[in-house]
Amino acid sequence: MKSKRRDFLKLGGLAGLTLVANRVLGDQRTEFVDLKPEQRLLNKENNLLGEYWINEQIKADFELAKNILKPTQKQLERGLELHKNSLVIDVYGFMPRAAYDGGQISSAVNSAASMLEIQDLQEDMSITRFVYNKKERIEFENAWKASGVTCIIQNAGEEGNEIKRLLKRLAHFTHATDMMSELVRKAATPNDILQAKKENRHALYFTGNGVPLPQDWISVEDELRYITIFFHLGIRMMHLTYNRRNVIGDGCAELANGGLSDFGREVVKEMNRVGVIVDIAHSGWQTSLEAAQVSTKPMVASHTTVASIHKHIRAKPDHVIRAIADTGGYIGICCIPRFLGGSGDIARMMQHIDYVVKKFGPDHVAIGTDISYTSQFASEERKKIPAFRQERTRWEALWPSDDFKESPEMVNSMAWTNWPLFTVGMVQMGYSDNEIQKILSGNCMRVANAVLG
Repeated sequence: MKSKRRDFLKLGGLAGLTLVANRVLGDQRTEFVDLKPEQRLLNKENNLLGEYWINEQIKADFELAKNILKPTQKQLERGLELHKNSLVIDVYGFMPRAAYDGGQISSAVNSAASMLEIQDLQEDMSITRFVYNKKERIEFENAWKASGVTCIIQNAGEEGNEIKRLLKRLAHFTHATDMMSELVRKAATPNDILQAKKENRHALYFTGNGVPLPQDWISVEDELRYITIFFHLGIRMMHLTYNRRNVIGDGCAELANGGLSDFGREVVKEMNRVGVIVDIAHSGWQTSLEAAQVSTKPMVASHTTVASIHKHIRAKPDHVIRAIADTGGYIGICCIPRFLGGSGDIARMMQHIDYVVKKFGPDHVAIGTDISYTSQFASEERKKIPAFRQERTRWEALWPSDDFKESPEMVNSMAWTNWPLFTVGMVQMGYSDNEIQKILSGNCMRVANAVLG
């Protein structure tokens, strides 16, 4: 076993600088992929989004969504033109994901690597393999171009409060932006996002997905001190809770719906003081409401849906949306069919956006997809990986069972590369250019500036 373990460390690159060496000497020598003829087609939809390669999946997803929306040619042209010329921010999402190196993960599995090691390897590859593999870099850049997105408020943490766990994913994204700054940069301020648009680049504005707590429980002040540390590392937004209850408050899946703790109130105050956006996307309704009552700065539910349209633990009822709006914040409508309910597709997503616009105003809604584009080469790489044991249900999951039937058509209609059609959908609903641009980025920029200011 020890011998196998050493072999895995050599092959998997988990021993110090071995990982970097493997990539520089291995993946970086990969030649550009010879694209198939149909993948060499440039976007010809009036060429309004600029040039990018259309692979079969991007083309199919675009046509699917367009057929669901059924815009007129005039609506389509206006929407694509507006999208191209606008600052576009995904207020909670994931930058394009690389395919794993299936051979390397296969070596890890066959060398009896632990589940944690395999997961770490997969996560690292999905975030940083674009840096070293030319074929994946083409995919990465192309997905950004197809989407027309300037900035993603990027999940650069994990669900929970443990500091080491939160640092791991942040390190991967920091490395990716350090090594590909000519294409995508880490944005420390909203002005960095504007600059990225001017320079025809992209940006990530980091969210930590959890409040970092030492969990020494010496004093309230001691427990709060790492909020500033993570702010200095670039984190600009944090979830108060995930689905379960923590010391801050109840998550959205807790039946008790117990609200914000006394300590949680101090957390909100400290986030306000430091300049970190309070995000209650995964918090319970009472926790969300009480956080809004405590916060002196705009706060958000970055990726959620409207409970009045479809009741789900991840949706927000009207009184919570009103409380968020009263802080000056917004809710980001996500692209998860199960949360949207009904047809679960792009048309249903538009209904959720329209509800918020009509009931609370265009200043209080954005789009936080909670999805990503995955490399077209992912399937062939996954085939190289042998079956391995499945882990138990993750601690933080706590999802209730339901009878909703999700279909590929639902998911694919809201593919991340279909972002331009989100704008087309808003054109169809009769919004002005100014209203659409608020939803595309203006509301996010206003909140980011107010909280950071």
